[in-house]
Amino acid sequence: MAELVTIARPYAEAVFRIALENKALTFWSERLSLLSAIATDEQMRSCIGNPELSATQKSTLFKSLIGKAQDGGEANLIDVLANNERLSALPEIAGLFEELRAAQEGVKEATIYSAFPVDDAQLKALIEDLEARFKTRLTAEVVVDQSLIGGVKIVVGDQVLDTSVRGKLESLRLALKN
Repeated sequence: MAELVTIARPYAEAVFRIALENKALTFWSERLSLLSAIATDEQMRSCIGNPELSATQKSTLFKSLIGKAQDGGEANLIDVLANNERLSALPEIAGLFEELRAAQEGVKEATIYSAFPVDDAQLKALIEDLEARFKTRLTAEVVVDQSLIGGVKIVVGDQVLDTSVRGKLESLRLALKN
């Protein structure tokens, strides 16, 4: 898997540079998502891996599936990937592109561990508070972890904010031990 990411990185960076130059980050994000979905389809994976199909046939098949909305850059990307037998790297290219886009837009990923499910209103309020605290825009993923007993544990990059009952009990245990 690490090898596929290594292969995908130069393609993702090239597409990102083109998207930045053309102010088309949203367009490329949507198109790469579509290309990724096509590349992960079980039938398409068998076509991509079929040695009897030429690069031109694979490229034509891909282009026929994405429809008329393709631009020259998108068609060129498909041709280059097909010629280099890299169509299977499209999901990684899309993922790396999204990471580059998030970094460009100043958005960080937050993982919120909660003892209980969090509804949309609670999540929105929590994200607003966290954005003010971390001084950056955040996208959040919520993970239910009942071992926390209550409260939340938030991980943003390498920073951890633990307000869970389990975290407080652990802090108390360490304080009493010293």
